[in-house]
Formats: sequence, C-alpha cells, structure tokens
Amino acid sequence: MALKGNLSDFSIIQLLNLINLAKKTGALYIESSTKSARLVFREGKLVYATAGMDAVPLIKIMARSKLIPSSMAASLSERYKNFNDMELGISLINSGYLTQDQIFTGIAGFFKDILRGLFTLTEGFFRFETDETAPANAIPMRMALEDIIIEGSRQMHEHEDLKNEIPSLDIALKFAERPGINIRDINLNAEEWRVVSYVNPNNSIKQIAAAAKLSDFQIRKVVYNLLQAGLVEMVRQNNPALTAPPRVIPARDPIEQRSLVNRVIDRIKTI
Repeated sequence: MALKGNLSDFSIIQLLNLINLAKKTGALYIESSTKSARLVFREGKLVYATAGMDAVPLIKIMARSKLIPSSMAASLSERYKNFNDMELGISLINSGYLTQDQIFTGIAGFFKDILRGLFTLTEGFFRFETDETAPANAIPMRMALEDIIIEGSRQMHEHEDLKNEIPSLDIALKFAERPGINIRDINLNAEEWRVVSYVNPNNSIKQIAAAAKLSDFQIRKVVYNLLQAGLVEMVRQNNPALTAPPRVIPARDPIEQRSLVNRVIDRIKTI
C-alpha cells in the first residue's frame, strides 16, 4: 500500500530525510497546483527524477546544462531520435561529444534543479510507491541525499524568513521617493529587472510573480532585495476589491522592455 499525505503536514525535506534514513526503494510522486514531479530512489539514493510525468530527453538535459550547445542539440536529437538514453549516452561518448563524467554531472545537476523547485512547496499531495524503479533505459545514477537535504533545509529557513518580512503577496509596490539612490550603485540581475518593469500600485506582488513567472519564494526574494536597496516601497493595491484571479500582465517585447528600463533608470536618477 502506497504512503500518501499532504505537503502541509510533511515537507519535501522531511520526506527526503525519511527516505534517506530508512534506505527506501520506490518512487515519490509530488502533485501541487504549480508543480508535479516523480523521484525514484534505490536504497535511499536518488536514481531518477523528472518534473511532471514525462521524461526529458538526454540531449535536452545536456543542452540545459550547457554541456552541448543549443545550436547542436536539434541536429543531435534528429540524428539519434530512435536511441534511448542509455544508447544515446554511449554514442555521445564514443563520438567524442561528451565524457562519461560530463553526462553524469549534467544529469545530477538536472535532478538537483528539480528538487530545488520542490523545497518550498507547502501545498499539494505526495505518495510513495514502494519498490517502483527507474525506466530500464535510463542512465543509472546513485545520488546521496545528505547534501541535498542540507541545501533544502537552508532554503526552507530562508523562505520562512522572507515570509516574515513579506507576509502577503496581495500588496503592491511603488518606486521609493527618497534621496540618495544612485543607479551606478545598483546592480540588478535579470529577475530583478523583470520585477522592476512591472512595479506599479495597480499590480499586486502576486500578479507580478505570475507575469514574471516566479515562484512565491523567488518573488519574495527579489522584492526583499529591492526593498533593501531602497528602490521600492510596499503599498496598498489601488484596487483592493479585486476578487478575480490575478490578471497576468502581458509580456513586453524586447524593444519596449529596453525602453521601459531606460525610463526606470531616468526615473531613479531624478530621485
């Protein structure tokens, strides 16, 4: 009989710790409103993972890991379209495209990225199917969970701290009207610029997160950084009576985006 439960009662980190300590073999299924995943373990080691229920082809994993240029991935996928992952891995090694270590490193990084996306889930369901195994043609992996559990625990604690700083995502942001801000002293990353482009008292943080395709953890982290830099302030949304699901704000094309960024810079320079 499968072990089932709610993620509000058992965190991903607690489940991984249980699997690790009990040296369990089987598949852990995660289902939430925003994510789903299948994680397969053998004697407490992670051997297979996929976001959603569909496997990601090895070529795509290698391209995501920057081990194969994206420009080459399409041609290789066509050339080896009838190969399973095991056959493809051997062919890539024999053809000199990749080494065995590079393939293992790319797959391990892909698995870790899947787990990182699950660490802060607090809603949804899980089930553990005992003795379920990885696909027969998957490249065999045996990843220890200790380091992953430690990283996840740190991320969970950071998430809790951010929730204390920004308890609600239903509030809005506006640019701070304070002296002393110099654009030359501000170094924003791509995620922060995406959020800045949507700053408006009409847009809640939740709406901005949806438009920028950021998780609750990611949007809180970005907003916290912008608050600490003195760029923005939290304000009540101009339309507090809004009850419909948050409207996804249309993405801007690159030319309009650059124009907006320039206007933001000019705006900050005048503060």
